[in-house]
Amino acid sequence: MPESSPRITVVVPTYNERDNLPVLAALLAGLRLPNLRVLVVDDNSPDGTGDIADKLALESPESVGVLHRTAKNGLGRAYVAGISQALDEGADIVIQMDADLSHPAQVIVTMVEILATTDASVVLGSRYVAGGSVAGEWAWHRKALSAWANFYVNAILRLHVKDATAGFKAWRAETLRAIEVGSIRSNGYAFQVEMNYRTVRRGMRIAETPIKFEERADGASKMTLSVQIESALLPWKLLFGRSR
Repeated sequence: MPESSPRITVVVPTYNERDNLPVLAALLAGLRLPNLRVLVVDDNSPDGTGDIADKLALESPESVGVLHRTAKNGLGRAYVAGISQALDEGADIVIQMDADLSHPAQVIVTMVEILATTDASVVLGSRYVAGGSVAGEWAWHRKALSAWANFYVNAILRLHVKDATAGFKAWRAETLRAIEVGSIRSNGYAFQVEMNYRTVRRGMRIAETPIKFEERADGASKMTLSVQIESALLPWKLLFGRSR
């Protein structure tokens, strides 16, 4: 008897992404992966993103779900809420993906295949392995900042991955439970680093597959000064055991 396809949930945090969300939903539907479901985690977007998500869920209840949060309190908190719900609903694989169309949806097929055929506990969509690239529209200083952030994190935490700050990931459900994702308190982009750190500390393997990272298609970047400061301080907190 052939094995059933894994249940895949793509967790997509949103804040003011009303124009991008329908496009992303259509791209994910076009992958034609069996048992793939999108969970939109909306932080009470004032532009009506939550209403758009509800409409998509009403049209395709089997493939789209919505989690409404009343406060905008960071990317990490949105992901913890969404991932926790995905696990509660029985997902075998959980994908982290931005709503801004910067992550190439078609690579999800490759990520799922890597999880199915290797011992990887998580697969990163990596800008810095062979075949990957950052957005061509990025100014030189933004590219330098991204490269420095990866060097900085790896120098302190010894993660041994090329793209330590990647936000496009495919996780085995058992990995997320093993790293106790619900207990992570870091926020913003530091959340991505802490998840990687917990995975490595537990002796689990992180795989990377190349992606071409695109500049966001519409809307504004969420990279604030407070997010950058937290991201700079977190590796030291993790190293000296003060993250929990």
